[in-house]
Amino acid sequence: MRILFFDTETTGNTHEDRIVQLAIKERGVQTPVLNELFKAPFPIPFESSAVHHISNKMVAGKPLFQESPRYQEIKELFENPETIVVAHNSAFDVAMLAAEGIHPTNVICTYKTVRHIDIETQFTNYKLQYLRYALDMELDVGAHDAFADVIVLEKLFEYLLEKMIQGGSNEQEALKEMMRITHEPAFMREFSFGKHKGMRVEEVAKIDPGYLSWLLTEKMKNPIGEEDWIFTLQKYLEKK
Repeated sequence: MRILFFDTETTGNTHEDRIVQLAIKERGVQTPVLNELFKAPFPIPFESSAVHHISNKMVAGKPLFQESPRYQEIKELFENPETIVVAHNSAFDVAMLAAEGIHPTNVICTYKTVRHIDIETQFTNYKLQYLRYALDMELDVGAHDAFADVIVLEKLFEYLLEKMIQGGSNEQEALKEMMRITHEPAFMREFSFGKHKGMRVEEVAKIDPGYLSWLLTEKMKNPIGEEDWIFTLQKYLEKK
């Protein structure tokens, strides 16, 4: 299986938003498969530029992603059954690709995998850059750039794969298990945001169920990348 790491930078995080940068790196290969900027069908909001530092001036004259000379190549590569694509919080990136007409066949989400193996709650945050420093990765790259993120992503993937193999799997079995974890909804254990930050969800369900109801409503307004929270909140509210 060919393993590719990818990351997108976008105009925002809704179904209407579009890709303005896509970076792809093959496992063990330093030269990127792709690292390009794209114009969106509408201006990049300043709020998004403040995160990824891609401005409208930078993408002026660039093609739309679907009009890129390499679009069909990337589509065929990602949809090839012999390819595994890896992303951190893949639900978001896969949704962005789907909005552009690309539907990856095999996906591994490092965000869901690290949460799955972190049964002792070693980490208080599962964001990619937090894990980079929590795991003491020695990398000379920045943050909030798609290709810099895929370099960190590959390191995280290798760490997780090693952990899975230490559990008794061979590499092929570990890859299949990571794909299974990716496609199944998972319980969120602890709040890392909001007024109950640091508290376990089960505790908040007992003392403030109204907060769970409110949060579910908010998550449903823009569900991209929020599948695990929606699943968790619905399960706890069903118990009321």
